[in-house]
Amino acid sequence: MDAEVPAGTVVIVIDVIRAFTTAAVAFERGATEIVCASTVEVGRDLRRLHPDRLLVGETGGLKPVDFDFGNSPLEMSTAHLDGRRLIQATSNGTRGLVRYPDPVALLAASALNVGATVRWIRKNHAETPCTLVCTGLTAEDWACASYLNDLLHGSEPRRVDLIAGIMDGAAEHTRRYAGQPAHERVDLSRDLPYCCDVDRSEFAMVGEIRQDHVALSKVPC
Repeated sequence: MDAEVPAGTVVIVIDVIRAFTTAAVAFERGATEIVCASTVEVGRDLRRLHPDRLLVGETGGLKPVDFDFGNSPLEMSTAHLDGRRLIQATSNGTRGLVRYPDPVALLAASALNVGATVRWIRKNHAETPCTLVCTGLTAEDWACASYLNDLLHGSEPRRVDLIAGIMDGAAEHTRRYAGQPAHERVDLSRDLPYCCDVDRSEFAMVGEIRQDHVALSKVPC
């Protein structure tokens, strides 16, 4: 995520476990906008300015007590969000999204909307170079980036390979959490079916850059 991003490119920021999977499910549930904040503190500041908005996210993988929802696609899958605007703050995904101040276009992606992301780019910026940014160091984001890159270049990657990469990444997360105190461990098992549901969401998540955050909108593709 700290790599230099060339100017004049379409930037696609990837977070499969779990930020942009959660965001995609929120859009499926009727959310109209998701404002992505760099930190939970910025998220809280935005909430004070816009008290009607729901606050979503995590710190250390766990939901802060004053947030409405955690960073969980399972939790989001039963939320009633028709017409609601959300503020999302996570350790990697949203923090990564706000780091790029001047791309040609900015998109958030996970396995759920990887195909729609590529269709949006082909429709709107077919001749523009793309930069793919993995927000974490674990296997799932790299697998998604490889899959997306193959699609962009006209190949036909195998979904089974993407899903295997996501499961490998989940195992890496689980091993890391195993070394933490019990109350700080995150159980990803019930979120994983959503993270692995390739191309379930037929829309791109397109970012509009604002002063201290990025506002995502759902664009059907």
